[in-house]
Amino acid sequence: MTSADSTRALGRNVVFSDIRDPSIILGGLILTQGVTNKGFYRMVSIVLITESSWFIQTENGNRLTEDSPPLLRGHYLIVCDDEIQVNNEPFLYRTISLGTGTPVQSFRDAVRQRDGWCIVTKITNLNRRYGSWSGFKAAHDNNFDRWITIDTAVGDSINSMQNGMLLLAHVHDLFDMYLFSIDPDDNYKIICLQQDTFGIARSSLDHHFLDDPQRPPDELFRWHFRQAVLANMRGPGEPLFEHDFTPGSDIMGDIINGPKAVERMEV
Repeated sequence: MTSADSTRALGRNVVFSDIRDPSIILGGLILTQGVTNKGFYRMVSIVLITESSWFIQTENGNRLTEDSPPLLRGHYLIVCDDEIQVNNEPFLYRTISLGTGTPVQSFRDAVRQRDGWCIVTKITNLNRRYGSWSGFKAAHDNNFDRWITIDTAVGDSINSMQNGMLLLAHVHDLFDMYLFSIDPDDNYKIICLQQDTFGIARSSLDHHFLDDPQRPPDELFRWHFRQAVLANMRGPGEPLFEHDFTPGSDIMGDIINGPKAVERMEV
């Protein structure tokens, strides 16, 4: 099985269905630390659309409380008087970028200067004073400029430091693949949507970063979180694509000849 054939549904231990037909799985997730009942309600509300009120019920008939206890594994049932539809909002693929050029370099330098550490793991770059940033990458939050208020010197909003944050290289990859996200509506908590290999789930962003007026606005975090939920929790989930290309390989050719080529090239 190639990574393009793999689905994010593998390993799910939480699934949900319309109570009128529990045999049809509408979506689910891999449960990690930090996912609460309340958070699950909000994530399900991104995946499903209905015109009336609804609630979640456990298989044994108990109503799931919309509060902060940790979510438990299981098959949950959505109870609603009206029709329930799966949200067909397009998912926007991200391709791990090896961008170059002056705007990208200025973005990288500005993010390094502002953050100085991986904002997710809290690991500080002890070698920054020597100009070494090995193992750290400046990540773009998204490819839109609608929420950016601080332009670069050349008016390039996409490469504004406000559209980025410093991450360890492997954490950057996970962020680009929507395998974790930051929930600005739950104390900026790290929500992992696959097994938490690196122990980042349930932690929150540091207040020093959040107090910086040049940090990414909440709308950017909210956009990424929504995309991560759609990618990982809707239906079978979106494909996972190979990103560890060998030196000299035809990266563009692999993308063009692979699945979802048009969507991946658009970003």
